Amino acid sequence: MKKIVHYVNQFYGQIGAEEAAGQKPLLCDGPVGPGTGLSALFKEEAEITATIICGDNYFADNQSEALGEILSMIEEIKPDMVIAGPGFNAGRYGLACGTICYEVKKRFSIPVLTALYPENPGAEMFHSKIYIVETAISAGGMRKTLPVMSALALKLLNGEEIGFPEEEGYIPQGFRVNVHTEKNGAERGVDMLIKKLKGEPFVTELPMPVFDRVKPAPAVKDMAHAKIALITSGGIVPQGNPDHIPSANAGIFGTYDISECENLTGQEYMTVHGGYDPVYATEDPDRVLPLDAVREIEKEGGIGELFGKYYSTVGNTTAVSSAKKFAEEIAQDLLRNNVQAVILTSN
Repeated sequence: MKKIVHYVNQFYGQIGAEEAAGQKPLLCDGPVGPGTGLSALFKEEAEITATIICGDNYFADNQSEALGEILSMIEEIKPDMVIAGPGFNAGRYGLACGTICYEVKKRFSIPVLTALYPENPGAEMFHSKIYIVETAISAGGMRKTLPVMSALALKLLNGEEIGFPEEEGYIPQGFRVNVHTEKNGAERGVDMLIKKLKGEPFVTELPMPVFDRVKPAPAVKDMAHAKIALITSGGIVPQGNPDHIPSANAGIFGTYDISECENLTGQEYMTVHGGYDPVYATEDPDRVLPLDAVREIEKEGGIGELFGKYYSTVGNTTAVSSAKKFAEEIAQDLLRNNVQAVILTSN
């Protein structure tokens, strides 16, 4: 039976949430969390003999040390394969999954596999280097993801030929290969054209990349007379979260009056952002949305005026399509209020 080492973060390792994000790499026997479901799907062909658990913050803040510790554990176990995740759209977790799999593949020359949402930064960085199963945006897609992961993992373990992304469920790696088909390219092209003209569904053989290029706006010529606005994706909202902005995968943003406010206090404001330790933001929300600093600059004449309201949402696992929609709506409001520039902060 093939041996697999599974990597998970503190949450899926059942240690805790953000309060345990500083957890150093911890080695456990057998499967933990989602590894239990994977093991059941492997049946008699493979087993997860060990699970490595590491806090998201610890890996992000101490990547060299954390990676060294994790690779040492794997080297001692000598597994046939390493699996990480699934990490869905969790940014820090996804980067850790991608980094670990890539380094394991390089150093030990064994199969690796992870699973991420396509917009996860880990998927963007590593999709061309390792196999990454495409997931839903959140853990709600766990039941659909694990069978795809297990099937692809067994193929990799057994050295079987890996099919196309749409067949195996992994994120396209950007490679082109030659294949034999019943019809030549001209015939297939005409077939697609006819379907397109008839309004029938068809699948292109060469999807064109979409590049999100944003031309930088010209510099503000006269800051001393400019109206400036504050925007944050760090989830700073009035106490009680009146608009009920979710802590992850936000579908809305809020707009809040600060026309008479000099600074943000923990008694009146809070953060609803998940995925990071909120202690410091709760103690002083100005650390995320620097109203106090901008007020000082305003008094000193560094800017003409601070706009009397700010906009807030949560960036944690929020889809790019949602963020684009927020930006379009906020931009229109800024233009209506003659705002010349924006200070945008995250967590």
